[in-house]
Formats: sequence, C-alpha cells, structure tokens
Amino acid sequence: MNVANFDTPKRGIEEILAGVRSGETQLPDFQRGWVWDDHHIKDLIASVSLSFPIGAIMTLKAGGDDVSFKPRPIEGAESTIRQSEPDTLVLDGQQRLTSLFQALMSGNPVSTKDDKGKRVKRWYYLDMKKCVSADAAREDAVISVSEDRRLTTNIGREVTLDLSSPEQEYANDMFPLHQIFNSDDWQEGYIDFWDLNKDKWNLFKDFNKQIIKTFEQYQVPVIELSKDTPKEAVCIVFEKVNQGGVSLTVFELLTASFAADDFELRKDWDARQDRLKDEHPVLREMSNTLFLQAVTLLATKARKSAVGCSRRVILSLKTEEYKEWADKAEEGFKKAAQFLHGQKIFKAKDIPYQPQLVPLATILTDLEVAYDTESARQKIIRWFWCGVLGEMYSSATETRFANDFEDVARWVRSEGEEPRTIRDANFQANRLLSLRTRNSAAYKGIHALLMRDGSRDFRTGVPIEDQTFFAVNNIDIHHIFPQAWCKREGIDPKTFNSIINKTAISAGTNRRIGGRAPSAYLDTLQRNARIEPTDMDEILASHRISSETLRDDDFDRFFADRAELLLQSIETAMGKNVAREDGLFGEIEDYDDGPRDWDENVEQ
Repeated sequence: MNVANFDTPKRGIEEILAGVRSGETQLPDFQRGWVWDDHHIKDLIASVSLSFPIGAIMTLKAGGDDVSFKPRPIEGAESTIRQSEPDTLVLDGQQRLTSLFQALMSGNPVSTKDDKGKRVKRWYYLDMKKCVSADAAREDAVISVSEDRRLTTNIGREVTLDLSSPEQEYANDMFPLHQIFNSDDWQEGYIDFWDLNKDKWNLFKDFNKQIIKTFEQYQVPVIELSKDTPKEAVCIVFEKVNQGGVSLTVFELLTASFAADDFELRKDWDARQDRLKDEHPVLREMSNTLFLQAVTLLATKARKSAVGCSRRVILSLKTEEYKEWADKAEEGFKKAAQFLHGQKIFKAKDIPYQPQLVPLATILTDLEVAYDTESARQKIIRWFWCGVLGEMYSSATETRFANDFEDVARWVRSEGEEPRTIRDANFQANRLLSLRTRNSAAYKGIHALLMRDGSRDFRTGVPIEDQTFFAVNNIDIHHIFPQAWCKREGIDPKTFNSIINKTAISAGTNRRIGGRAPSAYLDTLQRNARIEPTDMDEILASHRISSETLRDDDFDRFFADRAELLLQSIETAMGKNVAREDGLFGEIEDYDDGPRDWDENVEQ
C-alpha cells in the first residue's frame, strides 16, 4: 500500500498543546487510555527543558471520505474544549502530548502513577537554582508534589517541601510548570516577593533565558497524514508506531469508524454475541473478528466485487453494509450451530477449527432454501470433513474463506466444479501416530466422527453423543489400553498416547478400568453391568475396536486393526482414499474391500 500523501513539518510545542486545549487536536476513539508513570513524565519534562528530541508526533487530518473516526479529547482537555469537530487526530504521541498538556497547560494536577503503580495526581515544578546550575543534573531539577502541593516523608507525617501557595513557591524558588507559557504574572509576583533582590532577579533572568525560552521555542517533528489516507493504512501505521502499546484490532477500528455515523458497533455485537451464546453453546468462543469476516464476505458478494474478508476489505465495510448483512450473518451462524449439532459437535472447545465457522455460516446464508435437500446437505458435510481432516484451515484462512464461500455454494447448486478444499484435502495415514492431544483439529474431528457414527460407553452402553450433549457422566478422551499397563509392558509412550489408543469414555467407566489389562477390565465391566459378551463386542465395534484383540491383551494387533478402521472412517467422511504404507501400524486384519470410487454424494 502506498501512503505518499503526508508532510513532515516541525511545530512548536506550545502551538500543538494549544490545539489540544481548543479541541482542534484530538484522538480517534480507537486510541486507548494509557497513563505514564511519574518517572517517565519527569524524564520527558527534563528532555524538553534541555532541547533534547522527544520523538516525532504522527497525526491524521480529519474529514476524509474514507476515514471518519469518532474523536475524543486527549485526557485532561475535556473541560477546555471549545470546538466539537477536530482538525487533527493523533495516531502516535498520545502519551507524550497527554503528559505535556496536563503538566504545562491544563492548570490541573497530572493524572499519573507512582513507582508502585498506584494512581496519583501530581503537580510539576522546576527547581530554578538547579536548572541554571552547571553542576546539577536536569532530572533532579524536575520536582513532582502531591495534589495538595506538598512533599512529605514518614508516611505523610513530616512536610519537607510546601508549595501550597504562590508565596511558598517564591520562597523555595520553585517555578510551577503549568505557568511556563504564561510566566509574566508569576515573574512579577516572584520579584515583588523578594523586593527586587538583585540575586533573585538575576536568577529569574537566567531561568527565563535557559528554560522558559526553551519551552516556548521547542519544536516537535510532526508526520501529518493527509485526510485521503486509506483506512487500512491508518490501521497499519498505528500498529507500526504503537509497538509498545496494545495491538489494535480491526473490530476496534471499525467501531471508531462506525461511531462517526452514530452507530455503536460494540453494543450491536455484544447483543448478538449474547444471543448466539445463549441459544447455541457451541458458539460461545466465536469472536467479533469472525463475525465481521462473515458480514464482509456477504457484503462483498452483494457488491459484485472481488469476494474477500481480508483486513483491508473488512476496513472498507460501510456502516450501511454492516446493517444490511449483520442479521443475515447472525442467522447463518445459528444454522452453522445446527449443522455442527448434526455432526455431534456440541461444545465450543470441540470445534476443530473455529475459523471454519465463517465459510460455513456464509455458505448456509447464501444457499438459503437450496440447502434444504439431502443432496446439498451431504455435499456440505463432505466439504466440512475434508476441511477438518485435511487440516485445511491451519493457515491462509482468509483466502480459503473466500474460495470456499464461492466454490461450495456453486457446487451445491450444480453450477461449479468440486471445491478446491475437497480437491486439495489429503489425510496421511501416518498422521494418526502424531495425533496425541485435542490441540489438533484432526484429533477433535476423529472423535466427533466416532460420536456421529454411534460410539457407546463401555459400561452403560449409552451413546457418547447423548452423554456429551446433556453433559452427564463427564465424557472425556481416555486410553483404551491403560497407560499404567502400557508402561509395564514397555510400550513406547509415543505409540500408546496416539489417538489410535484413545476413545471417548465416561469418567465413571474410566475409574473402573483403572490401570488393568483390557481382558481384566472387560470381564469386570461385563459382570458388574450385566453386559453379554456379544453386546460388549458391539459396543467396542462402535469405537472401531476389535474386541478379540482386547480380550487377548494383544496391543500390537489391536493397534494395527484400529488404525485401519479409523482410516476407513476418515475415508468415508472425506470421500477419498487414504494411501497406506505397508507395515506402518504392524500386521492388519483384512478389512479393506479394495479401491473405492467416491461419488460426489458420499453416504454419511
């Protein structure tokens, strides 16, 4: 992006702070409050007094067609604002200007923090004698006192410096910084107080020449972005110069932009988020950025322009476009939640890829009634599982959002070819060996597939999906051959901790399994729960487990057989073959029916 429309003049600090006081210079509302501590403020004052550089200020001319932010006054200037519409918005230099304005021009104590982080108010003074002394460090000449203008020790019991009246200021040769640009009255009072004392008169003359004039003549480099600067450039520039602050989000930038149109984006999103979370627990972790991406995909398609939801495109979103598409996007996410329910994904933590909600919601929104057929549903199911098991949403998601939004909708309507996500998706058989925790999308996906296809609890026989949905029995992922048994048998942890040796089991069942051999715990479960061996075989088969290998405590054969059965489930979900490597999992029973020709509408 080319941001060439800017100037770099130098402006007097008095002129800049006067603009803060009048309201001509304000902050865009996305700027967050940020209070410097007392030590930083004293260092800043000392630097100015010595004509040391304090860094450039970056500003944006207000009133642009593309960039319109709701402004707010710099802290401390609220009561001095005389005009409502600013001419200039500060992008970088907020804290320097805030500190200098409050210390030099506001006429009020400065809001800051002490060395323990406690919020305090301070007045700032310059010790005139130290300022003009060649032997004194300038930092030692900058004095801050409490709101009552006193310095104390012994937990406030002893006053070491009292500046609570002009006479006390004169007596201690302490110049109040808030008088720096209007020093005549204070100078007159000082000279009168000392009855034209020659030494004091010379002290003030030296102070005026070395310090007051320095402040009056101090120039600050200003990088002024023109009002034609694109919104995306403003965001990028702000983040580049705000490395020490809190990263700005696209939602916050749009919030400030929409506020200029009297639309409260945050309030609108909060209400939508509450509705989505209350009605659909699976959406409880959905972010405002995902919602904006969905709205932007719908809006850009309606514009008949390039469909997308990158940061730049989101920032081009107009308030009226948001209002037009936000309700439709919200309904799309509700449909997405219903879709996930059908795939036995009930909780936010179990969604393989949160970002995949964006194309899913927009696809369902775009299709409307076209989705209400078995053929359409099966196509979307296949696309979803290819995205999950092919781990297609681990990177470059914004491009994939746009591709899937258009590809899948056209494919469902029989207006286009198979989506790129389906064509490109691939599951490597050896991936099963490295899936060990729920941090992986494919790990979550495989367990959701087992639930969807009817896996039942070892002891109760109740479908895992029912227990998960109704939050009973504390369903979680546990080892089939227990860890303790595997360790005793010397099996490699990388092997026994893989997904091949794990499945969803209730907490109560897992306690009864303990660390015993499968043959022992199966016998106990059957006897105590009065389960016939043939019924137990069916329960195990629902988890893609060969009962014979468990009853024989044959880990190697169990491992190879279950890997093959899981791969077959993955193939069915994705609608494509998974290549096997001979001996990858050991000796495998002959479960394979040979190569398969996958139809577009794979039966799920």
